[in-house]
Amino acid sequence: QVHLVESGGGLVQPGGSLRLSCAASGSIFSWYTVGWYRQAPGKQRESVAFITTGGRLTYADSVKGRFTISRDNSKNTVSLEMNNLKPEDTAVYYCNQKLGQRDYWGQGTQVTVSS
Repeated sequence: QVHLVESGGGLVQPGGSLRLSCAASGSIFSWYTVGWYRQAPGKQRESVAFITTGGRLTYADSVKGRFTISRDNSKNTVSLEMNNLKPEDTAVYYCNQKLGQRDYWGQGTQVTVSS
């Protein structure tokens, strides 16, 4: 059974930084595209960033230049370094692992950007 656990969320002031991590278990992690989504109150869940098995990176336009996604297949982890955070980045952030119709989610971690 695939299990994803996020950590690293919290409260940060505008302009600050946070690093989210996601630890995966129960699968051959290196076979999967992994990434981060977020959902703000009253809004649909949206893709933030993802990284393929070959290391190709994709970012939402709203986070380009501020967020960096990385994966460590030896540790079954995917991380999201978030810099220059803005109030509009406030959301629950979810880790995702996907291969074809196999689509797995973590429970989410809250990120709040506020002064």
